[in-house]
Amino acid sequence: MCLSVFLFIIENMKWGIIDVGGGMRDIFGTGVLDACLEKQIQFDYAIGVSAGSANLASFLSCQKGRNKRFYTQYAKRKEYMSLSNWIHKKNYLDLDYIYGTLANSNGEDPMDYETFAKDPTEFEVVCTDASTGKPVYFSKEDMPLDQYDILKASSCMPIVCQPYPIYDALYFDGGISDPIPVGRALQKGCDKVVVILTRPKEEKRNPKKDNLTSKILRKTYRNSGNSLSQRAYVYNESLERIQEMEKENKVCILAPDTIGNMKTLTMDENCLEDLYQQGQKQIQKLMEFMQRKTFHIVT
Repeated sequence: MCLSVFLFIIENMKWGIIDVGGGMRDIFGTGVLDACLEKQIQFDYAIGVSAGSANLASFLSCQKGRNKRFYTQYAKRKEYMSLSNWIHKKNYLDLDYIYGTLANSNGEDPMDYETFAKDPTEFEVVCTDASTGKPVYFSKEDMPLDQYDILKASSCMPIVCQPYPIYDALYFDGGISDPIPVGRALQKGCDKVVVILTRPKEEKRNPKKDNLTSKILRKTYRNSGNSLSQRAYVYNESLERIQEMEKENKVCILAPDTIGNMKTLTMDENCLEDLYQQGQKQIQKLMEFMQRKTFHIVT
């Protein structure tokens, strides 16, 4: 009788994390990432969309609590977002104030750039090329000290902001063209992916909500307007994809149970704190996911 010898080999896996953004709702992602810092959880690859890019930048600079201050304190200032900004600067959100005046090395709440630069995690930011409507992926090398333009561009919401220039091109919010960049994470070789959503896990986007904005945007940036009109469909397809991948233990979806009345630019202290705490509580689910090992059986 032959005896089979079973050798269990733990795979050397590449772990990725995605933060999809969502304006003020992404204080949820800040809660998740602050909890990761507390538990000293690291990833091999991180990709951020819109506000998610700034969340991940602070995560890689190991500055627990920093992004929460942006959501709960600085966002109340008229310099951050206001009708006055729109009247005088044609930008409701002053991205130069948020990711420049506040965040630069001589700013009020600077990013620890030295720690960020030394972190070995591969970091990417999704932006949308205003002229083509296609996603563009920038890396850590595109974000030198005190030049956080890729964060500004990825968070540049159409209509309420003018497109942001990087090099010789103009860019809008990355969520227009690649709202859940799981395909990019897989393309970069990730075996396991953690996805931070800022809507309940089963909630799909309603295409009708983008109709007016996309129609207005088409007048000046036709291709971006077309991409915006398709955003909900792309989001919903990606959502279905990660839900299937979660069943296969390849993806861990972290999402709030409820977002209350939170909209993209809502300033409600109670809602913000509730979302942050919901994010903090996701750490148990994340740790359980990361502790599940994948084995090969060799006979």
